[in-house]
Amino acid sequence: QVELVESGGGLVQAGGSLRLSCVASGRSFSINAMAWYRQAPGNQREWVATIRSSGSTYYADSVKGRFTISRDNAKNMGYLQMSSLKPEDTGVYYCNCNVRTLGTVTGREYWGQGTQVTVSS
Repeated sequence: QVELVESGGGLVQAGGSLRLSCVASGRSFSINAMAWYRQAPGNQREWVATIRSSGSTYYADSVKGRFTISRDNAKNMGYLQMSSLKPEDTGVYYCNCNVRTLGTVTGREYWGQGTQVTVSS
């Protein structure tokens, strides 16, 4: 019922920046919290950042001070601005949203397909 699509990934040199976008589509829904996760080859999926509907933000220690999560509620979009990128930031980045749809009382988690971020040294 709700689809999330990420974009903005690519290849960037260490120290560079990328901005990831996530757009939610569907009908009669509202996004509660939005988060970004990432997964490097051979590793477990790792939480990166969260932004709540109130605008409160939370970051993993590994990205704090370098990444900024934001959202545009009018556009049903979320963003992850990544700066001072390091090779260890390499991975597939996934958008995650807790979404409440019409007729439901609780939210449901949705995931995007992921976008590849590769940081070269």
